Amino acid sequence: MLVIRRDLVDAMVAHAREDHPDEACGVLAGPEGSDRPERFIPMTNAARSPTFYQFDSMEQLRLHRELESNDEVPVVIYHSHTATEAYPSRTDVNIAAEPGAHYVLISTRDPQEHEFRSYRIVDGVVTEEPVEIVDAYDASIERFMLSNTGPDDVPDCR
Repeated sequence: MLVIRRDLVDAMVAHAREDHPDEACGVLAGPEGSDRPERFIPMTNAARSPTFYQFDSMEQLRLHRELESNDEVPVVIYHSHTATEAYPSRTDVNIAAEPGAHYVLISTRDPQEHEFRSYRIVDGVVTEEPVEIVDAYDASIERFMLSNTGPDDVPDCR
């Protein structure tokens, strides 16, 4: 399950609308060892295409260095579909390189409504997951997120 703050959802949808008719793309970073998206990072779609996205390579290199220096990881990788449903294309599946990330798709094909869905993509297998949009993360959500990241991701509480 993806638990995500409403302001982050609003930022991704606004980015998707702003870049329409081209696909928008970006990352939500979060603390390493958690499954909590915290920081919105819009990226440039170097392909400038309505049917494909590709992170700008220099921007992506800077992002990875920044994440590493901040002890963050890409919790969510998002992009928009401008004319189709919010479901990963074959190309999306082939370029999904972060097995721990949530892959969010936002369809902007309807100018009045948007479709917002999240997936896990691991070894070419697409699994849709529920999305819970919250106003703020609270302690119970934090415990849920930490308990669902795996046995090696539990923080040392000494």
